[in-house]
Amino acid sequence: MKLPVIAQEHMAQLQDFEAAVLANHAKIEAWFRTQWQQHKPPFYGSVDIRNAGYKISSIDMNLFPGGFNNLNPNFIPLAAVAAQDAVQRACDTAKSVLIIPENHTRNTFYLQNVYALSNILQSAGYEVRLGSLNPEITEPTELATALGDTILLEPLLRTRDRVHLSDGFSPCVVLLNNDLSAGVPEILQGISQTLLPPLHGGWTTRRKTAHFAAYNEVAADFAALLGIDEWQINPYFEQISGLDFQEREGEDALAEAVERMLAKIQAKYDEKGISDKPFVIVKADAGTYGMGVMSVKSADEVRGLNRKNRNKMAKVKEGLEVTEVIVQEGIYTYETLDGAVSEPVVYMMDRFVIGGFYRVHEGRGADENLNAGGMVFVPLQNSIPTGNGDNSQEAPEACKRVFEQWDSLGMPRAQTDCTIDNEHNRLYVYSVMARLSLLAASIELERTA
Repeated sequence: MKLPVIAQEHMAQLQDFEAAVLANHAKIEAWFRTQWQQHKPPFYGSVDIRNAGYKISSIDMNLFPGGFNNLNPNFIPLAAVAAQDAVQRACDTAKSVLIIPENHTRNTFYLQNVYALSNILQSAGYEVRLGSLNPEITEPTELATALGDTILLEPLLRTRDRVHLSDGFSPCVVLLNNDLSAGVPEILQGISQTLLPPLHGGWTTRRKTAHFAAYNEVAADFAALLGIDEWQINPYFEQISGLDFQEREGEDALAEAVERMLAKIQAKYDEKGISDKPFVIVKADAGTYGMGVMSVKSADEVRGLNRKNRNKMAKVKEGLEVTEVIVQEGIYTYETLDGAVSEPVVYMMDRFVIGGFYRVHEGRGADENLNAGGMVFVPLQNSIPTGNGDNSQEAPEACKRVFEQWDSLGMPRAQTDCTIDNEHNRLYVYSVMARLSLLAASIELERTA
């Protein structure tokens, strides 16, 4: 696999940041260990990251990841160890896991994700079965996945305070791979089993602004640890509520928020000597699948939206109406793969990174949402090629210590290369960025319980 390259004009700033992270590797890992003693990580999650060279940050955190089929199969042994740890922490007597998937029975790629997730848990030594909330599933139903594998969906039932399948299968751990965009089903309310992630982690109640409020605190602590400007790893954001895109209600308030955000970003760009044009991302405060998202560079773009764009922003998955949005600082992605813009997506189980992929989109620009039709996924490979050390500075000695814990971080490698400009180091940096977002999600869930 040929890994994405970063635009040359931003390489020096990226190298400086990577060097700071590598030089503080031991301190960073000790800090994370302390944080995980204080906060319980979610069962799993995935994080979208953008890299502009001068700024690297998480821009979204998914508590119900649906792309396990896009991970490199060579990472399954690592994922299985993390899954075993996560299940055991939830229920130390667990022998089996009941997965509740989305109702997307016609989306064969999603079904492939369910197959891949089941395979990870089976590799961890658990019996895994699938209990469906879909009212169309009234009996055990075998479905084919995108790659020709099969999964068996069974109707989810409930007796008193436990959910189960028709033959009585009722394990102590119930794993949601359903983000509850359609609401919390009555069948799941008040059950005695451990439900992961918890119901309040679903989009019925969760808000992206609550996540980034927690992320603000995590990023500030981490920036102080490294002695860097917090802005380098943290996008500005603001919440706007009371919106009705169809009726144009709240349009002026949204435009004013966009104006404020653009001015704030421009001031930071001026301070840092950055020549890029600021932009913001306006997206639904609840929801996923890249729906309800637009990229804007002027307040006028959100005034007088045409019918097509109003429809696009008005509703998201499961017909959930958008009344609140997050206005978030846009971060350019200056990584390209074969000329197409790309962004890393990192997957985690419990507190461990288990792999990831690059989301690549030939039809989108560096300032646009890549989570859209036409995107492709390029998995991180088991053997990551080393960088070209001929014209790179030598990294700090701490670089060598990075590789001592590489397997536990989910980034296998072919060989050790401690030059600053190499892919190994960048993937470690991404694992740090992802875990910052995971920590923020832990705090977010504690506060919204």
